[in-house]
Amino acid sequence: MSQIRIDCPAVYLREYAIDDLESLHALTWQPEIYEFLPGWNVSREQREEWFVQYELEENARFMKAVSDGGDVGDLRLRLGIIEISSGEFIGWCCTGLKDELPDPEREIMYAISNKHRNKGYTTQAVKGMVEYLFQHTKIDSLVALAHIRNIASMRVIEKSGFIFKKRIKIEDESFQYYKMSKPLSRPLEDERPMG
Repeated sequence: MSQIRIDCPAVYLREYAIDDLESLHALTWQPEIYEFLPGWNVSREQREEWFVQYELEENARFMKAVSDGGDVGDLRLRLGIIEISSGEFIGWCCTGLKDELPDPEREIMYAISNKHRNKGYTTQAVKGMVEYLFQHTKIDSLVALAHIRNIASMRVIEKSGFIFKKRIKIEDESFQYYKMSKPLSRPLEDERPMG
C-alpha cells in the first residue's frame, strides 16, 4: 500500500508516523492550539492511546480505501505538516466527518505550531489536502469551520478557496461555516458533443 506524501512549496504532508507522537503531544499543549481545540490537550498516556490504537490504524484503513477505488466512507485521515527546510513536524492537517453538523459533512481541520505561523504553511497544507482528496477519493465536497474569534483560521480557509456560507452554533459556540465543492471536470475540446 502506497504512503501519502503531498508536496507543497515550503512544507509537505505525510501520514502520521510513530515518531511523531511526542511532537504532536507537545503541539496540543500550546495555548494557541488548545484555545480553539479544547479537549485535544490530554495527558501523554491518553494521547499515546489515541495515536496508536486509533489514528495510525485509521490512516492505514483510509489509504487502503484510496487504493481500492477511493470510497473512504466515514474514515478519517490525519497528516502531519512537515517543514521541508528542517524536516520538523510542525502541525497537522486532517479530514473527517463532523458529527456535530446536522447532516455529517467532511471537514478539513488543522493546527500549526506558534513558531511557524504567518508563513503561509497552513494554507499550503490545506490546499494540498483538498487537492489530494478531490483527486484520489470519491469526496465531492468539504467544509471548514472557524471559531468566530479565530481570525487567522478564517484567513487560511478563505485563502484556500472555501466559500463562507453561514454562521452556526455548536455547543453554544459560534463558528463561521465554509464549504467547497469538487470542481466539475470539463471535457476536452475534441470530446465536446457536436450540435
